Amino acid sequence: MKFNRLLQRIKPNSLLARMLLLLLLAIALAQGASSFIWFYQLRQSESEGLNATSRNLALSLASTVTFFESLPSEYRHIVLNQLRKMGGTRFFVSLNREYIKINSIPDSYHKNLVIQTVSDVLHRELNRSTKIDVDFSLPDQLHVLKNDILLQDLPSSWASHSLQIKPLNPPILVTQIELESGEWIYLAALLPAPYMNLDDSLLPKGRVMFITLMTVFLLVFTFILVRRQTRPLRRLAKAASRLTIDLFQAPLVEEGSDEIRKATRAFNTMQSKLKRYIEDREQLFRSISHDLKTPITRLRLRAELLDDDNVIDAFNRDLDELEIMAKGALQTVKDTDIHENLTDINIMSHLKYCIEPYLDKVSVFGETNSPYRGKPLAIKRCIANLIENGIKYGDKIEIYLLDDDNELCLLFVDHGPGIPEAQLSEVFNPYVRLNKAKSGSGLGLGIARNIAHAHGGNICLQNLPQGGLEVKLRLPHIK
Repeated sequence: MKFNRLLQRIKPNSLLARMLLLLLLAIALAQGASSFIWFYQLRQSESEGLNATSRNLALSLASTVTFFESLPSEYRHIVLNQLRKMGGTRFFVSLNREYIKINSIPDSYHKNLVIQTVSDVLHRELNRSTKIDVDFSLPDQLHVLKNDILLQDLPSSWASHSLQIKPLNPPILVTQIELESGEWIYLAALLPAPYMNLDDSLLPKGRVMFITLMTVFLLVFTFILVRRQTRPLRRLAKAASRLTIDLFQAPLVEEGSDEIRKATRAFNTMQSKLKRYIEDREQLFRSISHDLKTPITRLRLRAELLDDDNVIDAFNRDLDELEIMAKGALQTVKDTDIHENLTDINIMSHLKYCIEPYLDKVSVFGETNSPYRGKPLAIKRCIANLIENGIKYGDKIEIYLLDDDNELCLLFVDHGPGIPEAQLSEVFNPYVRLNKAKSGSGLGLGIARNIAHAHGGNICLQNLPQGGLEVKLRLPHIK
């Protein structure tokens, strides 16, 4: 089970998968080339040995045939019976009145080589144009004496010592030579070791097993090595993908090869610089907001000393606008840069909390399949801002949840007038308010989108044909 999960984690385009595939290809090419050379040399060596063995066997067959030919016809059977009683000879020999049909074994390179060599030697040694037939047959299919008698029908003392070797039962070389009209000499013999079985396989089982074991060992060792070397690289990639969400994550441990150590060190340095930049920016905005309060208050006091009420009102309006802008800038920074640790979030609980003040105006459809990993307060603020905007400008909204392995998507559909197409992108800018009659600062959508961006997602707006606005919040699952 653990091995199957490990295999499922090997992605086709990963470095580990490519390394294993490249190694497998290299092993296949190397083993193919070496096996071809080895097989060619082995084939040459075996052919030379088999050829020499076949010539010696053929010379023995020719001597046996010459011996029986030198005997008078009436003595041949007598001598043959005496030889059988004495335990036989190297060959099974019989004198037949008919040609025995042989059930030949399938053709192979070694079989054809033996038959050709034996036939050539017999024709040369016997030095006459007699009919010579050479073939191979399996022991259980070998016909002897007559076409209706099998080898296994004979007494075991006739052929068991010379033709049958159990449990191997190698093929038997059968030679039939016509001595004279109506009389055939029948000789059957086994090839000597190691050519007894006429083994003609491309690769022996032992070599196939050796190649397989060596390939498996190499792949396993390479898998362990590459996986161990790429583990820091995977951690670096994961930390880089989480950087936009969790800038304040712990620095990575510098481990692995020199190249990966250098990349990790550069990443840690970049993260440290980004943290200082964000902290300096926050400090700057807080300082500006704090420092602006004193001159704004001072200007309000001085405005009260003026005699013209119209001028006083104008001063106060400008000061109110300036104060709202300062507070809005600080709010944007605070609401966007939320220093939280990533944790598993129950989106349904967040929704329930956000819609509690508007139960009669919000409907929720669908549910999440699993917890979403992100910053809880930031996600809650993002969802709350979108719900408040939908209620404010669309009176009622429906929320649809779509969740799969890659992405969590929330659709907020309201029943308001929508937004002019030319201003769909402008509403995310700070202080942009399309309906001046409604209260607000014009920061809600911008803050919500910044939070979505910080989680690697986005917010898209779309006017619906039947009226109303669809706000799509897309949050990819962090892996």
